[in-house]
Amino acid sequence: MKGKMIILFWVVSFLASSFSSAQGIRKPVWASQFYDENKAGLSSQIDGFLAAAKPEPVPPGQIQALIVPHAGYVYSGKTAAFAYKLVQGADIETVVILGPSHRLAFDGCSIYPEGGFETPLGIADIDKPAAQAIAKASGFGFIPEAHAEEHSLEVQVPFIQKVLPKAKIVPIVMGLPAETTIRTLAGALVKVLKDRRALVIASTDMSHFLKKDEANALDKSTIDLVQNQKITTLMRKVERGENILCGGAAVVTALLYAQQMGEAKVAVLKYADSGPAGGPDAGVVGYFAAAVTTGPASPREFSLSADEKKELLRVARQAVELFVREKKILEYKTANPNFLSEKGAFVTLRKKGELRGCIGYIEPFFPLFQTVLRCAIYAATEDTRFYPVTPAELKDLEYEVSVLTPLKKIENPASVQVGKHGLVIAKGEQRGLLLPQVPVENNWDREEFLAQACLKAGFAPDAWKKGVEIYTFEAIVFK
Repeated sequence: MKGKMIILFWVVSFLASSFSSAQGIRKPVWASQFYDENKAGLSSQIDGFLAAAKPEPVPPGQIQALIVPHAGYVYSGKTAAFAYKLVQGADIETVVILGPSHRLAFDGCSIYPEGGFETPLGIADIDKPAAQAIAKASGFGFIPEAHAEEHSLEVQVPFIQKVLPKAKIVPIVMGLPAETTIRTLAGALVKVLKDRRALVIASTDMSHFLKKDEANALDKSTIDLVQNQKITTLMRKVERGENILCGGAAVVTALLYAQQMGEAKVAVLKYADSGPAGGPDAGVVGYFAAAVTTGPASPREFSLSADEKKELLRVARQAVELFVREKKILEYKTANPNFLSEKGAFVTLRKKGELRGCIGYIEPFFPLFQTVLRCAIYAATEDTRFYPVTPAELKDLEYEVSVLTPLKKIENPASVQVGKHGLVIAKGEQRGLLLPQVPVENNWDREEFLAQACLKAGFAPDAWKKGVEIYTFEAIVFK
């Protein structure tokens, strides 16, 4: 359960009692507190949970990840069983367990490298080759203190031993939640697990110690974000430490991993809170179980989510404001694959509805985020039709971004569709470009659109009828 992150100072004798560094065997720490310390009792308890679980069918495809709670079994075991029931007896060789660090504050992740995790049911072996490969691909190492008392991973192991007795595990404790950490780990998992029969477990509880009605309402909104894979929104909430998912970084990592493995869908299997098991209604903890499945990735055109569009607009605004005020270039880092893909784009500035600058790249010379950042600054300072934006104007600026598809040369001008296509008219070194929104804003028909594009290039208005090259493109336009 989530509390304040506490940096602990460890002594050699304590570490030795928690796990054997020579053998790499981590001893159980939470047996008798989170689950039964007796082998027969624990086995029977999990069998009972699994027998009672009746999960609804999930979307067809491969189960890439499970989202499960990590509280004491009396509180969350029944909920966790709804997810584990789906993979019982599956042909899985490696289970990667992702969980938050509750007791040690650190950056990055700690990957348990070798040996095993001991529970009353025996020892679950570490998949050493997989652990080493993930560590190499991600750059994350092993921090013994992060694993010494962490329950978010430990409580998953008995379930794994029961439903996947032949599988080996890779326990990974995730430190302070950060987008770079999440995206780096997700990318490493894709690289290492794509050729393995693997399963990712995201270990998380939901809201903590809110009144029952408040907790249930907040948890419902969080589950909606997960089910609809609102990655950016979840990422920001997790980074801010909002009381939604203590293992939020693990959940987002699992979602990103699944999305890169195929066409991802999230099936919510069960929701509960600690109230029925004896937790006070004045302060319950929420739990849910979900499965993330993938089918074959279908070819699709480049697209941006609503959150990604907001982020690019934010980058454009911050870049302009920083440069105009301080003559400094915004430093922006991202691991978002959409932002790293090379795209042409234009940034348009308006002041009280009037054009104030518009500059862009037709061709995809730079990653999208760099294109937007550069074009925003150029639109504010280099558009020769206007004087440079002043600090006093910044508050009145409106931003619009147009992300372009590649140019397509056409032979028949009648194929130009107003409202869908942008135009480039070219001959030799001369070219003129009009964005798709321009003819709509000016109520032009196709012929007027073509004529205006010719004028923009410095040609006669009827040049489109002969002697010039005509290119169309489409754009994702947002403001």
